[in-house]
Amino acid sequence: MRLMERLLAVALAAMPVCEGDAQDMTRGLDMTSPDMTMAEMTRTQVEDALAAAPRGHGADLSRKRLSGLDLSDLDFTGANLRAARLNHTNLSHAKLDGATLDQAWALGVDLTGASLVKASLFAAQMAGARLDGANLADARVTADLTGARLVGARLENADCSADERNQSMGLMHAIFKSADLSGADLSGANLARADLSFAKLPGANLAGATLREADASGADLRGAQLNGADTSGLDIDSASIDAADLPYLAKAVNLARARRE
Repeated sequence: MRLMERLLAVALAAMPVCEGDAQDMTRGLDMTSPDMTMAEMTRTQVEDALAAAPRGHGADLSRKRLSGLDLSDLDFTGANLRAARLNHTNLSHAKLDGATLDQAWALGVDLTGASLVKASLFAAQMAGARLDGANLADARVTADLTGARLVGARLENADCSADERNQSMGLMHAIFKSADLSGADLSGANLARADLSFAKLPGANLAGATLREADASGADLRGAQLNGADTSGLDIDSASIDAADLPYLAKAVNLARARRE
């Protein structure tokens, strides 16, 4: 195991950390190192690996360094990309249904129009990612998507709730801080304790979603559909909301400090 991976493993398995630090794995790492920026395979080699995977099984690309490659339009269905390096990789319109991207490094990755139905993104580092129009329906998303673009993305019934079972790793939860979710479909999604602070959600469909104890402070919720959503404990301090949504936000906290349009 490379030294970098050994350090990451120690960081993940070490003593409990506070919620604010649980997913900040970039601290102290050299993000300009070859391990984070260079690829060890070519697109052709990736295509060969996908083609050689046993029928009914996805290719094993775990821990592979694939940063910066153009892997657009490829079929990664069921592939194992656990802890892979995908920083600034072009995966636009790729098919990643059922793929495992747990603990993957995918900073600035381009997943525009990609399909990630039922994919697993546990503790994935995806700050600045582009997922406009991507399909993450029924996916498990406890990734750090700070500043990501998910305009028109589909997250119907996605599980973005906090993982309460891994307290030794701190509270692992979906982070959409300052992300653009304009027009995204989050109907039926579980966003319990997710970080939506300063996120853009105009026109987003949150009907039937679970927003229990999520942080939407400073978020833009104007035009969002909230009918049937569980907003108990949802923090909307300084959030922009529509006056018509007040009945749906009756159980939210800091309602008096929200900005009503």
